[in-house]
Amino acid sequence: MLNVENVKKEFKNNLVLKGINAKVTSGQVIALIGPSGAGKSTFLRCLNMLGKPTSGAVYFDGQDLMKCNDKQLDKLRTKMGMVFQSFNLFENMTVLDNIKVAPIKVKKMADQKATEIAHQLLKQVGLDNKADVYPSSLSGGQAQRVAIARALAMQPEVMLFDEPTSALDPEKVGEVLSVMQDLAQQGMTMLVVTHEMDFAKNVANQIWFMDDGQIMEKNDPESFFSKPKTERAQDFLSKVI
Repeated sequence: MLNVENVKKEFKNNLVLKGINAKVTSGQVIALIGPSGAGKSTFLRCLNMLGKPTSGAVYFDGQDLMKCNDKQLDKLRTKMGMVFQSFNLFENMTVLDNIKVAPIKVKKMADQKATEIAHQLLKQVGLDNKADVYPSSLSGGQAQRVAIARALAMQPEVMLFDEPTSALDPEKVGEVLSVMQDLAQQGMTMLVVTHEMDFAKNVANQIWFMDDGQIMEKNDPESFFSKPKTERAQDFLSKVI
């Protein structure tokens, strides 16, 4: 589904990504873990060209995103849902309208169908009773679940999560991770930048450990957490577990 070839990203002469090669197949749940500043969020943003790589290639559905024009990119981005640390909900719209707006405006979906899908998704994330409220009345965990529903409303092929629980109170983290776990069980392809090691261990089927702008290690969760191959990963795990 995604194929990344020698992707580099430079900011003001600082090489943040140092030639990443990776493949994502349909149905994979990949946890991107590693220390702060490792390049995890930058890498995730390169996958949908929110941050364009300095060089390399990113193939999605067989097309090199680096060579796409804006119109082609916009079309391909509809197949990639993205959930950020901050919820980015439209404060002047109800929860229901936040979810409907993109399918109606971008996919030209009929209002009635968009409304039906929005209610289905709100039920899926346990928030259909909040359809008519505004984001300001939601808790952080609720707002992030709405953000997930909004991304799903475009019926994406892959979901990208950039530390989706890092801005939440600890007691609200579980309700968001539960929704993500349900998505994984339904077969959604997901790449998740996270510091939640239990989620990485129990829900992901691949761990990509990043440090210093590189993927240092790729492995299944059981192997990675029980016997990491690299000294850097061993050191990281000794500090976070």
